[in-house]
Amino acid sequence: MNENVFQHFRPSEKTFIEIAQGQIRQVLDEYRPVLTKFLNPRERFILETLVNSYDELKLLHNGGNASAEMARGLIYPSYYEPTVADFELAAIEISYPAKFAELHHSTIMGALIHNGLERDAFGDVIGTDDGHWQFVSTTAMVSYIETTMDHIGKTKVRFIPIDLSDLQTAQDDWETLEMTVSSLRLDNIVANGYNVSRAHAKELVERGQVRVNWTTVDRPDYSLAINDMISVRKFGRIKIVAENGLTKKEKWRVTLSVIKK
Repeated sequence: MNENVFQHFRPSEKTFIEIAQGQIRQVLDEYRPVLTKFLNPRERFILETLVNSYDELKLLHNGGNASAEMARGLIYPSYYEPTVADFELAAIEISYPAKFAELHHSTIMGALIHNGLERDAFGDVIGTDDGHWQFVSTTAMVSYIETTMDHIGKTKVRFIPIDLSDLQTAQDDWETLEMTVSSLRLDNIVANGYNVSRAHAKELVERGQVRVNWTTVDRPDYSLAINDMISVRKFGRIKIVAENGLTKKEKWRVTLSVIKK
């Protein structure tokens, strides 16, 4: 693959690109499907860009349901017809005494990671209005989770495998915003997405209250790109959906999806 591909992405994304290139090469050499770990929207965008440069390859993503943010990618030769089983996904429901305890998305995520799971080893954590919680994992991880975890925080829990068809749809209410911004700096997008001052947005970033693609970023001048997911503590989330070109005054036209807490 052309090494010039790196110039189109961030230096920090080089490791992921090299892994993706290796998986693509494996499909080409062995002429069989290769399955990725769970990928965030930005990683899926990069992988799709790379795969699309090969006429003989195709790519599908599956995270358990159509609205999944975290999903596994299947890179496969054009002759192959993939099935759901190829993605090796498992759905798990968390059983706990909901009358006496309350679980939160961040607590569940933290418990899974504290138990030794990397973020790319499991998919979305899904909560419903009636207090039920589910998440998506790999089939290989189900037994490990069941046998090594019985608490989330101080709450005793059981992990119950369920059919993928029983997964709930995340209750996120995204709002689409079309706007013009002076730059794609992190502090600028946070300020515009939540209608706060640039100074306040800069302070949020510098205090470590902002994550980009699930990684804390404390640089206000960090440059964002398509499919980046920005999480702002106590505010919500922003996704860069599209860059729609520059205006005559050299400003960016962008489409954002925003969730406000």
